[in-house]
Amino acid sequence: MFDIGVNLTSSQFAKDRQAVVERARVAGVTGMLITGTDLAESREAAELAQQHAGYGWSTAGVHPHYASGWDEHTAEQIYALAACPEVAAIGECGLDFNRNFSTPAQQEAAFTAQLALAAELALPVFLHCRDAHARFAELLTPWLDKLPAAVVHCFTGTAEELTSCLSLGLSIGITGWVCDERRGLELRALLPQIPAERLLLETDAPYLLPRDLQPKPASRRNEPCFLPHIVHQVAVWRQEEPQWLGQKTDENARRLFRLV
Repeated sequence: MFDIGVNLTSSQFAKDRQAVVERARVAGVTGMLITGTDLAESREAAELAQQHAGYGWSTAGVHPHYASGWDEHTAEQIYALAACPEVAAIGECGLDFNRNFSTPAQQEAAFTAQLALAAELALPVFLHCRDAHARFAELLTPWLDKLPAAVVHCFTGTAEELTSCLSLGLSIGITGWVCDERRGLELRALLPQIPAERLLLETDAPYLLPRDLQPKPASRRNEPCFLPHIVHQVAVWRQEEPQWLGQKTDENARRLFRLV
């Protein structure tokens, strides 16, 4: 099983990053994509992927929260970083109109620039969308025939938004959000609607610790070693065999990100 969303650069992992990776291996996680959210973290993510060559890969990009920092220098550096063999996708990029840490105009400019960069480099995109679906789809659609693949990371949208994403040909990243009885039930009910070949699974560690883990971990920090729990729960709710789903989503990730 492959974890397509690990924020391994997070300061929450500062004291035990190596142990976190080892626990993931022991738990049966067969690979991970380390998320880059700005230029500095994209560099660090690539370095961590290098340290775990053949097991870890990374993304390079600027999250919409940090879109105000997008400029020509950042674009040049992301472009250069994308040439590294461990960088498997451009992102995390997209729109987040929930918090607007960067203005919508700044987010749209950075998103479009990164789509253009991914198209030029023929790299998949690792996408973020929150409370912005209509504009997200409007900006993304013209680029889709120029991109090899795209995944909406940590999808938490509505039934209508899922239908839209699938109609655009996007793959769907599902996290432990669906294990949350307070806010994940709507998405849990939509799981069977995602075609198996378009489904990817992730922890988004250290965030989104599955609330139904038993026994409950002492820490609220999520880790990639909890991916098997997410795989199992998603398989149950989709009425599929967990081992098969783990293998299928691993295959999906390796195909989408063109990993060897």
